Amino acid sequence: MELMSKKISDLQVGDRVDCFFIIKRVDLKTTNSNDKKYLDFIFGDKSGEISGKLWDVPKELETQLEESDLVKVRGTVTSYMNNNQFKVDKIRKAEEVDGVSPEDFVESAPMKNTQMVAEIEGFVRDIADEEIQKVVEHALAEKMEKLLYYPAAKRNHHAIRGGLLYHVLTMLKLGKQIASVYPQVRTDLLYAGIILHDLEKINEMEASELGIVKEYTVEGNLLGHITLGVKNVDRICNQLETSEEKRMLLQHMILSHHYEPEYGSPVKPMFLEAELLHHIDMIDARIYDFTNVVKDLAPGEISESIFSLDRRRIYNPKL
Repeated sequence: MELMSKKISDLQVGDRVDCFFIIKRVDLKTTNSNDKKYLDFIFGDKSGEISGKLWDVPKELETQLEESDLVKVRGTVTSYMNNNQFKVDKIRKAEEVDGVSPEDFVESAPMKNTQMVAEIEGFVRDIADEEIQKVVEHALAEKMEKLLYYPAAKRNHHAIRGGLLYHVLTMLKLGKQIASVYPQVRTDLLYAGIILHDLEKINEMEASELGIVKEYTVEGNLLGHITLGVKNVDRICNQLETSEEKRMLLQHMILSHHYEPEYGSPVKPMFLEAELLHHIDMIDARIYDFTNVVKDLAPGEISESIFSLDRRRIYNPKL
């Protein structure tokens, strides 16, 4: 059978391919039936992800491959529980002579990070309250190096290189439009809350410069980005001697933006801009997830159940 090179989004069951992929996750596991070791992968490229298995793993490969490695893989596309899966026959790390770069295989935000930063800084300049503006400037400056490539999640919405920047920017644009309809919205608070609400995901997760999350940090597991965000704002406000009222408002927006206790928020929003922050966050996440699902569906097709969308099956209308 002829070997092909394809993007993940173009792979079909039965394809025998020879491709370059990024390793987004790799775990050494043992079969239940005969205690043989195998490698369990999530491979990725700019078009998407696919799970993969290397059975009867050679001893020298058990610890050789790591997340964020660019690898050349040969194998066959199979089906498991109605999802494509890659059965690996051969795998090795990419070499300089291959002439490929990891950045070419990583799904990234659809805008350059420098452009996103410039637009976000424009929103910061629009914050008229000097105390709030300084808190936001300080928080952004501390995180800027990692913010250029960090994703907004390990999986699901905006789990791409530069995804956190893109998530913040699209939320700011939506917030600006809402404020143009409802003049009672205090954009100083709304813009600040949007920029600060997920910023501590940078300390919640450990990500490579390719935007691939390796694992959650100890702080991320024990505290989560909401608690870390509240602590960080408190620290910055202490340094800047920010007034108590504004400190509390910013902390409350971070604390309440997940809305429900089971999602990490011990209190629900108690003023307008905090309420809007939650809904803008949800809208942006939902739009990303719906768009991500239907890009691989032909018109008239229905997806499998999607975990991040309450296990709903999503339909791509024939329009």
